Amino acid sequence: MQVNIKKIKPNAKIPTKGSVHAAGYDLYACLEESIIIKPNETVKIPTGLAVEIPSGYVGLIFARSGIAIDKGLAPANKVGVCDSDYRGEYVVALKNSGSNNALINGGDRIAQLVVVPIIDINFNEVDVLSETKRGENGFGSTGI
Repeated sequence: MQVNIKKIKPNAKIPTKGSVHAAGYDLYACLEESIIIKPNETVKIPTGLAVEIPSGYVGLIFARSGIAIDKGLAPANKVGVCDSDYRGEYVVALKNSGSNNALINGGDRIAQLVVVPIIDINFNEVDVLSETKRGENGFGSTGI
């Protein structure tokens, strides 16, 4: 699939895959100066890129396991949703859930972008839903 991408800033890096079979494309920090994210702080990190996600798809921004585990950094909203009609810069709000300051340099991999198809649905309001064995049993009802 061809996806158009625009560098908004000249030092922006085009997303890359960490391995041949990786689902996500690494997003890079586009910074003039390094940033320190203090514990429990959230900082918006620019990528310097705008992406044209094709109609019928969505771009989802997830944490990278390396910086999530090593530095406690992950998107503050857990998963960023990039709609196909958005044309602005991709910015990742990184939250430091760790106990130490975290340093982000320009060119650091800060998150990953996964492009997935969207199923267009229509909600059908009904008075009764079909029954299942689980029924209305919620959190933890199927085991830990």
